[in-house]
Amino acid sequence: MTASPEPLATFCGNCDCGCPQLFVDESAPPERRIVITDDFGQRVEMSPDQFGSLIEEAKAGRLDAAAGA
Repeated sequence: MTASPEPLATFCGNCDCGCPQLFVDESAPPERRIVITDDFGQRVEMSPDQFGSLIEEAKAGRLDAAAGA
C-alpha cells in the first residue's frame, strides 16, 4: 500500500497487539486491491472478485470449521 489507508475492518481490536486488518488499496492493480494483514506482518492481496467469493463461502457456512480450529 503506497499510502496508509484506514482499515476497513479490524479483527479482534480489543487489544494493542497488531490485530489482523482488512484494507482496500485503491492504488494497487485490481487483482491485488484487497489486502488482509495479520499480526505477524504478513499480508494477503486479492481481487475484489476473489474477496467476494470468500465472503460468499463464509455466508454459506463453509468456513465455520476453520473458525473453530
